[in-house]
Amino acid sequence: MYRFLLSRQWVILTLVALALIPTMIELGFWQFHRHENRVALNQVIADSLAAEPVPAESLTSPGAEVEDADLYRRVTAKGRFDTAHEVVVRRRTNADDEVGFHVLTPFVLDDGKVLLVNRGWIPADGPSQTAFPKIPAPAEGEITVTGRLMPDQTTAESGIKDVRGLPDRQVMLISSEQAAERLGKQVLGGYIELTSPEPKGDTPELIPAPDHDSIGNHMAYAIQWWLFSAGVPVGWVILARREVRDRAEAAKQKQTEAEPAPV
Repeated sequence: MYRFLLSRQWVILTLVALALIPTMIELGFWQFHRHENRVALNQVIADSLAAEPVPAESLTSPGAEVEDADLYRRVTAKGRFDTAHEVVVRRRTNADDEVGFHVLTPFVLDDGKVLLVNRGWIPADGPSQTAFPKIPAPAEGEITVTGRLMPDQTTAESGIKDVRGLPDRQVMLISSEQAAERLGKQVLGGYIELTSPEPKGDTPELIPAPDHDSIGNHMAYAIQWWLFSAGVPVGWVILARREVRDRAEAAKQKQTEAEPAPV
């Protein structure tokens, strides 16, 4: 009755089903791990935002990488803005998805080291993003800044290509290593997203705090993949039983047609 399972069509169908089951299970665990990572990241962000600010040099140093546990940690620094070496980061959007720039200003500390400060978002001057935009000046003189500590941006994590040969004073990624080469000074690893002092005008727009309440749909996707994996053998059994029924009905019909008609 089930000899049809040895046919080429059913052998291929069975092999495909056997391959799909572990693949879907693995995809489910992949989404589950993404869910766990998002939950852990949300906790890190919440803890960092709730913690009291600490000096930036207590968490980072020249050439250092920002630790995951220090992500979004509020830090302070005392020094002066160096607007002469200010650059803008291209193709950045604000809360309304408008494309513009992030303003990256070196902040020279009392000991001579430099902390990169992302002062926020400004719109582009017209449709072209090749001209250096007009940037509102930061506070002058010696001040204390507070911001959220962030790691250097990389092409792998951001998905943005680190393009060379850009217009003067424009970059694609925020890199303390590249800034150190450009400035010829010791630059603390990572950078900060400025939270205070706030700008006097409407721009630069301070970067909002990250969303750490949403956990996304990764758990739902994981359950979905696992249900799909469970549905594969169920579907295989249903198809096989239907094939048996169809073959039995076809054989019965053939037998009926072969019987001689009554005289």
